[in-house]
Amino acid sequence: MSASAHAAERAFFRLDIADALRSRWVAASAVTYAAVFGLFIWLGLRESSVLGFTGLSRVVLNLSSAIVLVLPLVALIATSQTVVAARRSGHFELFLTQPCRRAQWFTAVVASRTAIVLAPLLVLLAAAVLVGRLTGEIGLELLVLRAAGVTGALAFAYVGLGFAVSVYAPNPERATVYALLLWLVGSALHDFALIGVLLAFRLEPAVVFALAALNPMEAARLGILAGVDPELSVFGPVGFWLANTLGPMLTTLLGIGWPLLVGAGALTLSRYRLSRMDLIA
Repeated sequence: MSASAHAAERAFFRLDIADALRSRWVAASAVTYAAVFGLFIWLGLRESSVLGFTGLSRVVLNLSSAIVLVLPLVALIATSQTVVAARRSGHFELFLTQPCRRAQWFTAVVASRTAIVLAPLLVLLAAAVLVGRLTGEIGLELLVLRAAGVTGALAFAYVGLGFAVSVYAPNPERATVYALLLWLVGSALHDFALIGVLLAFRLEPAVVFALAALNPMEAARLGILAGVDPELSVFGPVGFWLANTLGPMLTTLLGIGWPLLVGAGALTLSRYRLSRMDLIA
């Protein structure tokens, strides 16, 4: 890639970051994560334990489980309006007058939105590591590293899905509805539908696992819990099957690899669509 292409991407990246700071998007996501973090500090520093974890280790564990639900919603809100709103606002009319390519704008905006979604969370996790070292918490760094890897992959997946919604939605209203439906299917309806299938049919553990792992949120949950509970006893027979068949290492890799694959596929489709669509609404 030429130096001018890199310069264009850096300019678009800085422009999008500045716009996010001006519109208080970064502050809003930071407040959301901080509220969740504060709630689980209050819960996690109590005397009871979960899977043998207490103190800040339990805080990070519970926070990771909550972030698996919160992070996709933040990512979808941050990205689902990007392209469709730019078409409506006339942003692309100005863009087409500049000596740059659509792919350069797309790459820069994907990078900036991913940074906007992830940066506040990574700062909070780094703060947890710092506090853990000051208080003598043992093993917290590995838990935080695993949580950062899984949540980073999950953020990438839903940034990609959000851009796919933004590219294919005909108007901003539809984009909002599609994004909310996508989050509901991933967070709530998927569990209810899976339980309904289990009640109606006798399925093998491998089939149940495959149905659950297709959802990036469920894959991320598996990735986080696999490093905490090697037996995966919280999943019952499916957990024992996973522990004996894949093991905690492969389950963790699945929790990171599958969301990354989903995000890459969604972004590839979005970039292809953007390269051929009419940018003027």
